[in-house]
Order: sequence, then structure tokens, then C-alpha cells
Amino acid sequence: MKKAGGAEKKKKQAAKKDVFQLFAEKVRDHKDLVSRWAVLQETRVEYFRGKDFVSFVRNHLELKDILELDRSLEPEDIANILLKKNLLVRCDRVVKTVRPGKKKLSTFPAHLEIYHDQVFSENDAFFAWTFVKRRPLWQTLLSFCWPVLTLAICLFPVYPHQVKLLILYSCAGLLLLILCLLLLRAMVFGAFWILLGKRVWLFPNILAEEATLKELFQFWPQKDEGERPKWTARLFYTIVAVVAILILRHHAPDEAARARYQRRVSNIIDDVLEWSPSLALSGMMEKQTVMNITEPHDNVTDSKGSDEKVFSPADVDDESTPKEEVEEVTENVEDSDHQKNF
Repeated sequence: MKKAGGAEKKKKQAAKKDVFQLFAEKVRDHKDLVSRWAVLQETRVEYFRGKDFVSFVRNHLELKDILELDRSLEPEDIANILLKKNLLVRCDRVVKTVRPGKKKLSTFPAHLEIYHDQVFSENDAFFAWTFVKRRPLWQTLLSFCWPVLTLAICLFPVYPHQVKLLILYSCAGLLLLILCLLLLRAMVFGAFWILLGKRVWLFPNILAEEATLKELFQFWPQKDEGERPKWTARLFYTIVAVVAILILRHHAPDEAARARYQRRVSNIIDDVLEWSPSLALSGMMEKQTVMNITEPHDNVTDSKGSDEKVFSPADVDDESTPKEEVEEVTENVEDSDHQKNF
């Protein structure tokens, strides 16, 4: 009887533990709980604020039904139980001083440390999940696609010409879009900062590591919380920007140099696009044939005396020099003359 009673108690304790585990998983997967990612002791963790947890539980009372007998507990008591079960860990911000130019501490810090008192609190307290989040099915399927994608990248040289062009223009267009977006952000920020003294970043989270996909494409920035810059600093950076633009304009290449650079780049791209295994194999076979033909001639010339003259530079026909090498040498000379003029 005692053994049966002890087994029943253990089952009840295990069931209660599973209930809180299930509750923690449901809360973590819910979109209404505001959370961020940060670095905790060289490990990336997902965390939330204490006051956000309290407001979330009070606005979603249906989740408390998962707790069954403990559904009547307050949000603070539920959080303390999660702390005792090591489903949560209380953290504190690493940087506790206001940075220069800011009026208050960041709402969601990027670096955390474990707090000494593991008790729930709503006042500037952060709590990180300690269990591994279950991966959805699409992420599991996507993990099997990475080796296929790697193999596809390695096999790019053997693709048909039209497929190569499609991949090349798609990647070039995406890269150009990213560079134009970053340049536009910098220009807008510089114009607002110099003229109005305000910090305006379009797509403010585009370079943030801990941002979600929805926050990553947020277009309009949040309200500027920093102090307004001094007019001396704005005037100084205005002068620096004007001088940099004038220097770049003065040292910009002329039309002929740009045409040469464009021709070189296009030649490199054409070599990559037009390469094929058949051409590579044919080139190797031709090279091997030429080497086999010249070997007897080399043996004959090596047997002669060192004082005997085999050929003279005058005997070489000028037409034997490839036309491409002559054009390349001419372009190099023109480039060096262009640089000397500057």
C-alpha cells in the first residue's frame, strides 16, 4: 500500500511538472508575448520583461486552463514556479549606465547576465527561457535543403548558359538592391542629422541581429530618444562631407578608363559564363598534344653545344604574338599614363 501511494504521488508530481512545461511552451510560442534575443554568457537566449509577462497572462486567461488545479494562481506565483523548475532564469542587463547621447537605458538590452536573486519581479527584470524550443516542421525540412543548396552552388560551372545568366542577374540585382538601400539610409540620416539635428534611420532594424522577421522590415523608425547634436559637430561633418565629395569627384576616372574597366569586368564574366567541361577537356587535350610534339625537338636541341645559337629574336614572326596580349599591354600602359597624369 505504501509503495502504491508513493507511486501515485510521483505520478502526480510528474503530471504537475509536465503541466508547467506545457504552459511554458505555449507561452513561449504565443506571438503576443513581447520577447527579444540577447547574449547570456556567450549563449543566445530568448527573453522577456517581467511586466510584459504579467500583462500577457492577465490578457490570456485561457492559457491558465493548462495548469488545471493551479489555474487560480497569480502570474507572479506562476513565474516563481517556472523559476523553481528551471524553466526560466532571471537576468539583468550588463550595461547599467546610460550611454552618451541617450536619455535612458535601452528597453531590451543585447547583453545579459544571471541575476543573483532568482525571484520574480516586474521592475526592470528580465527572464530568459532555459529549455530548447521545439523546431517546427518547416525548419526541419529546410535543414535538409542546405546540403542540396551547397551542392547546387558547387555545380554552377556546369549549368546551361541561360541558367547561369538568370542566377548572375538575380544575385547582381539583389546585391545592388542591398547596396542602394544602405546608401539611401545613410543619405537620409545624414541629411536629417545635418539640417534638423535628428537621427532618422529608415529600416532601423535592417542590420540588427536580434530582430524578428517582422521587425527587420519595419520601415519607419521609432522616436529619437537621444540628445540633439551641437551645431559645431553638424557644421564639422558638413565640411567633411563636402570635402570628401569634391575629392572623389576630382579623382573619378574618365570615360576611357571606365570603358576599359568595364571591358575587363565583362571579359571576366564572359569567361565564367562560357566555361564548360567540354572546353576544359579539349583545352587539356590540345595542351597535351602540343607537349608530345615538342618533346623530340627539345631532346635534339639539348644535345647540341651550349655555344650554338638555336634561334634569334629576329627569327620570331611578329604575327605570332597574340592580339589579346598586345591589347592588354596597351591597356596597362594607358592606365599607368592615366595615373601619372593625376
